[in-house]
Amino acid sequence: MKALTTSTDPGYARPAAHSRLDAGLLCYLQDPRDLPFAHLILKITATMLPLAVILFVPALRGPWWWATFGLFFFFSNARFKGPFGLMLHCTCHRMLFKKKYGWLNNYIPWVLGPLFGQTPESYFVHHMGMHHAENNMPDDESSTMLYQRDSALGFLHYLGDFLVLGVVNLASYFARRNKPTLRFRLLRGEAIYLGGTLILALVNLPATLVVFVVPFVLSRIIMMIGNWAQHAFIDPRTPDNCYTNSVTCINTAYNHKCWNDGYHISHHLKPALHWTDHPTHFRQHLGEYIEQKAIVFDGIHFLHIFFYLMAKRYDLLARHFVLLDGAPRDKASVIAFLRSRTRRITLPVLVPQLA
Repeated sequence: MKALTTSTDPGYARPAAHSRLDAGLLCYLQDPRDLPFAHLILKITATMLPLAVILFVPALRGPWWWATFGLFFFFSNARFKGPFGLMLHCTCHRMLFKKKYGWLNNYIPWVLGPLFGQTPESYFVHHMGMHHAENNMPDDESSTMLYQRDSALGFLHYLGDFLVLGVVNLASYFARRNKPTLRFRLLRGEAIYLGGTLILALVNLPATLVVFVVPFVLSRIIMMIGNWAQHAFIDPRTPDNCYTNSVTCINTAYNHKCWNDGYHISHHLKPALHWTDHPTHFRQHLGEYIEQKAIVFDGIHFLHIFFYLMAKRYDLLARHFVLLDGAPRDKASVIAFLRSRTRRITLPVLVPQLA
């Protein structure tokens, strides 16, 4: 267990001066705090986009093709996947570019997103149109409630359902909720991505697999791992309470790389809160976290949580569990508390609570 210490997570400090490049970029941005997003867009555009095009050049063969593939795979997975995915997340909640340059907001989901396996606008409609609206409750098509959340078989069932039926279920959800625009945006993005991939496969199958197919599969697996870990600990008495159906991860390098994504409780509490404000919001509302018995981990992030749960290493989770109120607790009691939050919540138990 850990005591609550000073935050090491990123905030915002206004620079004394901006470079000429930054000054030019700021003319287009709604919020100067999002300047790192503009830098990331330029880096991806200058690296992954040309590499993706080069992989489709027929004259590129043999060792040169494999070298280009290696660079693309490195940038796609080791360098940019996390930062891009969470930039996409942040810019779904807060538009990046000013209204007069609104067309530029399409560049992330329609041009760069497919390089990471993100079908155009699918993430937006899923996350904004369904996940936040339903808050991991049963009508949320990506809800974790009905699964034993420290079970590998439970996760495989959850993942398989999403990979096979995710689009169908989401389209059905929008039909039930009478949201035809979101349904259209979902199906349009999926159809264009699928159709474009099939056409490019006829042109150059190896390049299509590398640039579009493999990233698509990986992105959907990683998104489900992330959602599973973010909503792995749920109090069955208050499953709709953001403090008790999600977790927060503080003081981790992940928050520096992925825009404070570890603050998932405050994100559900205030979805439009700017990513640089989460550490302060957490400290300002610490009393509520304590009262609600919220789960906070220090020094680990969602991938740690996922793999510790799959291995049932509650001892490692307990090691990073933050004693928010400062009261001492033994390891056994913390482990028992964490286990109580990962149990499958069955509908017969849930329905009376929601009535």
